Amino acid sequence: MEQHVKEDMNEMAMLMRNYDNKLYGEDDTSQPTSCTAPVIPPETTKKKKRRKRSQITVCLTNCRYESIRKVASAFGMREVSEDETWNFYWTDMSVSVERAKEMKRFQRINHFPGMLEICRKDLLARNLNRMQKIYPKEYNFFPKTWCLPADFGDALNYSKTHKNKTFIIKPECGSQGRGIYLTKSLKDVKPTDKLIAQVYLSKPYLVDGYKFDIRVYTLITSCDPLRIFVYNEGLVRFATSRYADPNANNTTNVFMHLTNYALNKHSRTYVYDSEAGSKRKISTLNKILLSQGVDLSRLWYSIDQVIVKTIIAAWPILKHSYHACFPSHDTVHACFEILGFDILLDQKLHPYILEVNHSPSFHTDTQLDREVKESLLTDTFTMLNIWQCDKKRVLEEDRRRIRDRLLQTNKFPDCCPGTEEKEPEKTPWQTQIQWEETHLGDRYAAQCLPLVTPYPPTHLKLCPAQGLARILEPPRYQKTLILALMCRRVYPEGERYAALFQQPSGSLYTGTAASRARGDCARQQREQFEQTKAKSEALKKPSQMKSIKESDKKSDESMCGTVGESIAEKPKPKPRPDKDPKKEKERKDEDKEKARQEKDKMSIQSQPVVEKEIKPPYVLCSFEPDPIIEKEERERINLLAQRDFLIRSYGMLEQIYLAMKKMGTLRPEDERKYGVYGRLTAISNSPKVINN
Repeated sequence: MEQHVKEDMNEMAMLMRNYDNKLYGEDDTSQPTSCTAPVIPPETTKKKKRRKRSQITVCLTNCRYESIRKVASAFGMREVSEDETWNFYWTDMSVSVERAKEMKRFQRINHFPGMLEICRKDLLARNLNRMQKIYPKEYNFFPKTWCLPADFGDALNYSKTHKNKTFIIKPECGSQGRGIYLTKSLKDVKPTDKLIAQVYLSKPYLVDGYKFDIRVYTLITSCDPLRIFVYNEGLVRFATSRYADPNANNTTNVFMHLTNYALNKHSRTYVYDSEAGSKRKISTLNKILLSQGVDLSRLWYSIDQVIVKTIIAAWPILKHSYHACFPSHDTVHACFEILGFDILLDQKLHPYILEVNHSPSFHTDTQLDREVKESLLTDTFTMLNIWQCDKKRVLEEDRRRIRDRLLQTNKFPDCCPGTEEKEPEKTPWQTQIQWEETHLGDRYAAQCLPLVTPYPPTHLKLCPAQGLARILEPPRYQKTLILALMCRRVYPEGERYAALFQQPSGSLYTGTAASRARGDCARQQREQFEQTKAKSEALKKPSQMKSIKESDKKSDESMCGTVGESIAEKPKPKPRPDKDPKKEKERKDEDKEKARQEKDKMSIQSQPVVEKEIKPPYVLCSFEPDPIIEKEERERINLLAQRDFLIRSYGMLEQIYLAMKKMGTLRPEDERKYGVYGRLTAISNSPKVINN
């Protein structure tokens, strides 16, 4: 029996094998077999068509960097205009509210609304000064800064008590070192200009006697939840003159005190060398610091703290602006941003933040720039997972939602029969977070990797990225290794920064209101100062002086004419019949007194009359009405008359009367008072009779 069963099973297996060979073209014979093939339903024989993934499009209309176009094309993106449906929008300018509200659910843009709170110098100073008052120990990485002219008085008092300090003056929203200068005294600063005054860090850390700063590139992939990544490679910009303490002789030397590339590239001593030049990589600086015995892990951890705390200072505004502008983005994060943090180290290797660049430069003038910035852009697009969201699928979902809402279908999906409970799928946010975590390198492994060349496979144990878990053969996978170790996640990181998010909400608005009030006060003072200055300059002009003198002469002549007329009109004393000496003496005394009084009147009339405004007395009780000033009352009546004329001329009363009459809300007294409007309307609407 068992033998028959085995034979039947073998025969069935042979039949199924022959059918598979015919189905997949492995049997070329067209002869029919002796046994019939098993019947298989036609649904299983159909091949499932793979859905073609739509091409990723990018709009670069407002982007001037060719490096971004190059990297985007390497990722297979197609450049489109603003009028087409794009996936990514890369712009060098900030995001307007109108642009943000027009975006669809699958679209992403490279700036967060509200990021200017830390990218403008005046707003950065205001936010960090506010956080310094709340958390003085945590926010000790920002030099003392004042926003002029609002804080000019405080800055001037500080300079008087700290006469050995040097101040660096910057425009409130400038870039590339334009308008920056040093001064030992704030009296040289115009009190009416909108500037930033900052205490100059006179003891920086030097390399070979030159001052430098570090451009640290930071990627923010989302603001709620907040996720921050720092790129391990960046730029180090050196000054082109050896540093010396600021004094009266060298404060004007921008090549000594400023490290901006836009300024120092014009210096005769600028050196183009990636190892010992005026612009180097962070990995080159790490070699120098490691040779000097510096703890790199501790240094970069403190720099990461500075970056995270600076972004947290603006996080409430970022979160509010994001949710207000993108309420319907539920498939991908609507924004991402690459920021350029300029970090300066003092002689104790304590990092200070100088400024945050909203749109860091992606020009690739040199080979060093190409290596750093193109790798940075490549890793940015990789971290964003540009293929996560399908544009066609999202548009179909939107159409289906609109159709269901119009037809009122699928109101109660839970009550429909035959529905089975499915396992909860991963949300798009969980998918994105998992993607980011699997495309990260070790936290500080990349800081040590550039010290060894070429990169041996043994260093792969430092990288926990799942994509590089096995040993790979160099140099084929050398570029993949570099990209995998290109950035590190600095937030979220446990409960390290949890207390900083509990900043009182009132501090943000009170600080902003106080700063605006000080700014308004300074603006009023500036306007008064400009008015007085204009008057003084007008008086100095000869033409206006002549007109003033002529007007004075005319006034004197008129005064003399009035005095002469008054003298001519004086009645002559009549002779009296009696000549009593006592009465004569009294009469003479009266005449003298009258002459003296008339003389006093003439002197008073000759003086210029100054009209004094009658100021109302100060009202102590708020329940008592304020006194009515005649001038203000006259102005109020004139404005009321002007408003009444405008209302009548535009026909607003007529329209309101007709609307209320149509609705039946008119009172009898209203009809009696405003019934003329109804009669006029009826006359105007009546057909005109044409007489032949």
